[in-house]
Amino acid sequence: MGRDMKSAIHFPTDDPKISFAPTRRPERTRTIQTIDTVTSRLPSIKAPKRPSKKKVEKAHVDITEHLMTSAEVASMYNADICLKKASESKGLTSQQAMNIIAERGLNILTPPKKRHPILRFIDSLVQLFNLLLLLAGILNYILLAIDFEANFPNTYLGAIFIGVAFLNAFIEFYQEQKSLALLDSFLNMIPAKCMVIRDSKTQQIDASNLVTGDIVFVRMGDKIPADLCLFSASDLKVDNSPLTGESDPQERGPSNSQKNVLEAENIVFNGTLAVSGEGYGIVIRTGDNTVLGQIAGLTADEDSDESPLSKEISNFVKIIATIAFTTAVIFFGVGFKVNSGNVSVTLNFAISVFIAWVPEGLPATVTILLTISAKRMAARNVLVKDLRGVETLGAITLLATDKTGTLTRNQMTVTYIWSCMNLIDTMDKKNKEKRVLDMPGMKEVVNISTLNSRAKFDRTDVPFSQRQVLGDATETGIIRFAADILGTRFDSFPDQHPKVFEIPFNSDNKWAMTIHKMRHPNGSLVLYIKGAPERVLGLCGSVLTENGDVALNENHHKEYQKTYTYMASQGHRVLAFAQVLLPGDQYPEDFEFDKKAKNYPMSNMTFVGLLSLEDPPKHGVREAIGRCRTAGIKVMMVTGDHPLTAEAIARKINLVLGDTKETAAKRLNKSIEDVDENEYSSVVIHGDKIDALTDDEWDLIFSKEEIIFARTSPKHKLEIVKRAQAMQHIVGVTGDGVNDAPALKKADLGIAMNNSGSDVSKDAAAMILLDDNFASIVDGIEEGRLIFINLKKSIMYTVTHSMPEVVPNLLYIAVPIPLPLSGILILVIDLGFELFAALTFAWDKPESKEGLMKMLPRKPVTPESIDAHRKNLMRKQRYIEYNYETGEQIQPNFFKRCYNFLHEVCTVGYWKEKFRKTDNEILVDAPLLSWSYLEIGMIEALGDMTAYFVVMYYHGITPYDLVIMQRGAQSPTYYFLNGPNYAETYVTALGTVLDSAAQHKALAQAQSIVYWSIMVMQMFNMFACKTRFQMPIGRYMFSNKKTFLGILGGVGLGTLIVYCPPFNIPFGTNYRLLPYFWFISFGFGLIIIAYACLRFKIRERFTPMLYSPYIDGLKMHPTIHTMATRHSRSNHSAV
Repeated sequence: MGRDMKSAIHFPTDDPKISFAPTRRPERTRTIQTIDTVTSRLPSIKAPKRPSKKKVEKAHVDITEHLMTSAEVASMYNADICLKKASESKGLTSQQAMNIIAERGLNILTPPKKRHPILRFIDSLVQLFNLLLLLAGILNYILLAIDFEANFPNTYLGAIFIGVAFLNAFIEFYQEQKSLALLDSFLNMIPAKCMVIRDSKTQQIDASNLVTGDIVFVRMGDKIPADLCLFSASDLKVDNSPLTGESDPQERGPSNSQKNVLEAENIVFNGTLAVSGEGYGIVIRTGDNTVLGQIAGLTADEDSDESPLSKEISNFVKIIATIAFTTAVIFFGVGFKVNSGNVSVTLNFAISVFIAWVPEGLPATVTILLTISAKRMAARNVLVKDLRGVETLGAITLLATDKTGTLTRNQMTVTYIWSCMNLIDTMDKKNKEKRVLDMPGMKEVVNISTLNSRAKFDRTDVPFSQRQVLGDATETGIIRFAADILGTRFDSFPDQHPKVFEIPFNSDNKWAMTIHKMRHPNGSLVLYIKGAPERVLGLCGSVLTENGDVALNENHHKEYQKTYTYMASQGHRVLAFAQVLLPGDQYPEDFEFDKKAKNYPMSNMTFVGLLSLEDPPKHGVREAIGRCRTAGIKVMMVTGDHPLTAEAIARKINLVLGDTKETAAKRLNKSIEDVDENEYSSVVIHGDKIDALTDDEWDLIFSKEEIIFARTSPKHKLEIVKRAQAMQHIVGVTGDGVNDAPALKKADLGIAMNNSGSDVSKDAAAMILLDDNFASIVDGIEEGRLIFINLKKSIMYTVTHSMPEVVPNLLYIAVPIPLPLSGILILVIDLGFELFAALTFAWDKPESKEGLMKMLPRKPVTPESIDAHRKNLMRKQRYIEYNYETGEQIQPNFFKRCYNFLHEVCTVGYWKEKFRKTDNEILVDAPLLSWSYLEIGMIEALGDMTAYFVVMYYHGITPYDLVIMQRGAQSPTYYFLNGPNYAETYVTALGTVLDSAAQHKALAQAQSIVYWSIMVMQMFNMFACKTRFQMPIGRYMFSNKKTFLGILGGVGLGTLIVYCPPFNIPFGTNYRLLPYFWFISFGFGLIIIAYACLRFKIRERFTPMLYSPYIDGLKMHPTIHTMATRHSRSNHSAV
C-alpha cells in the first residue's frame, strides 16, 4: 500500500521531501520595439507642476446606531421587536409607515442628475454644424425683407435649411434617448421586493415603501434593501465588495465590537448581498441617506472627458465653418461690385457659396453610422451608452482590467494539496484513481474542507454535479472537492460531527475557526482552522507528518515557503489548514466556548498543510489579450490579489511575457539592485507603494511593456487612470463595484460588468459588458476600429462633393456665367443620393480579416508624443490661474478667454504645435482634405463644368456667349429668365437665335447635367474611397452588397428630379436632357478610379503602412483549464 501511495505523489527519487512540476515558460526573446532600450523610451520632459488640491472632507452619514443596543435602536425608531424570538416582533403599523413616507419620502436612490429632454434636444440643436444651417435659413428670410417678390422661392429654401438643422438634432437626440432607455432597463437601483414585519405579520412589500423603524427579514441570496441594524441573525454573511471592495464575505449579527460603522458587525448596508444565513434588522437609513446613497453621489466628483471622436468632429466643423464663412464674406464683397451693388442677388450668391461648403447631411450620417455600429456591438455583448463611445473603444491605447470575473471565471478548483511534506496534484488522473483519503494528511484536509465551511449545497436529492453551491467562489471550490472525495458520506458528515463553536473569517484575522464533536484518543472535540497561510502558520507549533505531529523547525519552514511560493507563482489562491485535538481533561464535550472570553487555544496548533485553488482564465481571454497586444494596445492588470498570483495568471494569458526585475536578476545572475532598466520589460507594483510614487517613477512604470498593479484599492485605480491620461493615453477601465465608479467615470471609456456590476458602476460607465467577458472587449475594439475607418471613408466621400458645388458658384460670380447649380439642387445632392450612399459605408467589411488588429492605435503614445504634450501644457500654463488655497483651477470670464486665445494665436509655439508632425491619425486629416478638395474634388469640378459647357454648346451657346449673357445690358441680367421678367432674345456667336423659352430650356438642362454629373462621379468616388490598403478595383468592391442598394436609391432619386416632369418645376431641371451627355461624367468617373490606383501605388512606395511589431512568445491557442493538467499530461507522456 505504501508503494502505491508513493507512486501517486510527485517526488524525485533523490529528494524525500517534495518536488515540483517544472514551471513551463516560453523561451523569451524581447518584444520587437522601434526603440532599442527602455531607458531611451522614457519622456525627457517632466510634467508641469500645479498646486495640489486640498482634500475636502465629505459629509458622511452620521450613523451611531451600531454603538447602541438593539433595544435602544428599537426605542429610537418606535419599532416593536422581540429579542427572544425575532419572528414574533410586531414592527410598525401601516399607518405609522404611511406617515413616515409622507414626511421623509420613498426608499429610493435619487437617480443621477439628468438634463431635461428638451434641454438635451437644444444641446443637439445648437451644435456648430446645425447653427450654420440655421444661419443660412435665417439669411434666406432676410432676403425676403430686401426683395419679397424676387426672393419668394427662398422661403422654401430657408425652411429646408432650418428643417434640416432640426432633423439633424432630432436624429441625434432620438438615438441618445434610445440609449438611455436601454440603459435604464439594466439599472435597478433598489431591489423590487423585500420581506418586512408590519402590523404583527410578515409580508412582502415593494422595497421602495420601506421606512425607518421597519423590521426587515433578510435571507441568503437577498439584496439588502436599506441600511439595517441587526437584532437577530443566524449564520448571516454579507458580501460588502460592491461598497467597500472587501472581497471576502463578512459575518454579521446582533453584537458589535467595532467603532467604524463600515466595519460594524451589527450593520448591513443597502446594495450589499446576503450570501449565507438569515437575520432580522431595524431599518435605520433609507434612500439617499444610506451609505450607498452617499457613495453614489460621490461619482459626481470626477468629470468625464469628451470622447476623441467628439473632439475631432468639433475641430472639423470649426474648419468647415471658418472656410464657409470666410469664402462667403469675400465673395459677397466681390459679387457686390460685379452685380452693381444689388444686395439681393449678391446675398443670394453668398448663401449658395456658404451652403456649398457645408455637407448638410454629415451629422445625420455620423449619428446613423454610429447607431448601426452600436447595434452590431450589442450583438457581440457590448452595450454602448454613448454613441461616441463606439469609436472610443477602437481608439484606446491602454486597457486597465480587473482579474477576477473578467479575465478569470471566478470558479475556484482545488489543484494542489501539500500535507505531511508531500505535494499532491489533485488534477492528476493517477491520484483520482487512488483512495485519496489513504494518502498522508488527506483525511485531515478533507475533514477541515467539509466541516470548516459556510458554503452549502442547495439540495441533497440529486448528484453533486447537478447541485448549486450557496457560498463564495473559494468555499464553492473547496466544498466540491470534499464532496468528490467523500461521496455519499458528505451529506451526513456534518451531522455526525456537529459544530459547537465558530469564529467566521474576517479581514482582521484572515482565518476561520470551527470546533466540532469528533472523538479522538485524547478527547471528543477537535478545533479546525483555515485561512491565510502566513497567519495560520503563525498559530502553529508543530506540523503533521507521516509519523505524527513533530515540532516545527527550520527545514519545515523552508519547505513551507518553497511550496507556498510555487503554488502562488502558478496563479493559485493558497489556504493553510491547521488543527488542535482538544484534550478531554481541559475541554470536555459540554464545554462552552466564548468569543469574548477567548477560552479556546490560539497557539501551538498542528499545521496540517496547504491547499491551492485555481481560478482558471475564461475561454478566449488568452487569445483576446494576444490580439490586443498585436494591435499595439497595452493591457494592464489592476487587481486586489497577491502579486505572485497576479503575475502567474498574467503569464498564462499573454499579459506578461518578459522578465520582471526579479526574474531578470535570476536569469542574469545579478543582484536585483544591479539590474539595469533596459534589462527587464515587466513590472509588478504593490498597492502599498502607489501613494509614494514620484512623477519619474510613474514615467518609468508606464514605459514598461507589461504592467501589473496588485493589492490595489479603488482609490489607486483612479490614480492610475489619471496618470495614464496625463501621458495622453486613451484609457479604458473595467470595474464592477460602487467604489470603482469614480475611475469608470474619469476614464475615456469606463466599462462596467452587467452580471456582477453594481448599479452605480453601470451608471458611471460608458459601456456595459453583457457577458462580463474580456474577450467581448476585444471584439468591441475591433468593431470600434472598423467604424473609425468606415466613418473616415464616409466623410472622405461626402466632403468631396463640396468642390464640384463650390467651383460653379465661384465661376458664376467671378467670370461670370449663368448659375450652373442652384441652392435647391445643392441641398438635394447633400440630403439626397449622398445620404443614401454615405450610409452604406456602415456595412463595409475590413479589407483583410486580421488587418484591423495588427494596426497601431491611431494615436500611439510615444516618448516624443508625451514630450510634445508636456511642452504644450507648459506653454499654456501662462493662461491658467489657480486658487492656491483650494488648488482648483479658476475659470476665466468670456473676455479673458478671448484675450488668451488671441494672445496664444500670436505666439510661435502655437503654430509650431499646429504644424508638428505626429504619428496620430485623426478623423479629418490633411490627406483626407487633400483628396476631397484638391484631388478628386477638382476632378469632379472639372467634370461637371465640362458637362455644363457641352450642354450649353449643344444649344448653340458658346462660353463667350455665356459671359456676355450673364453680364447683360444692365444688372441684374434679364437673360435666361422665364418670369416674372421674361428674357430678351439673344443671338449667339454661332448665329443661333434664342428666345426666352430656349434660354430657359438650355439653362435647365445645363443645371440638370451638372447635378447628374456630380451624382455619377460620386458613384465612382464611392468605390475609390472604399480601399486603403489595396487597389480600388477587385473583389473587395463587391463585398458590401448594400453599396449597390445605396447607388440604386441615389439613382432613383436623381431620375425623379431630372426626368420626372412634376419635379422639374421646383428643382429647375428639364426632363429632355439627352442620356448621351452622361458619358462625360462616366468618363471622368473612370479617370477618378485610374487616379486612385496611381495614387495608391505612389503612397505604397513612399509611405508604406506601418503595422504593430511582431511579438514573440504570444500563445494564441485556447486557454488550458489548469497548469496542473498540462504537467500531468507531460508526466504521463514521459512514462
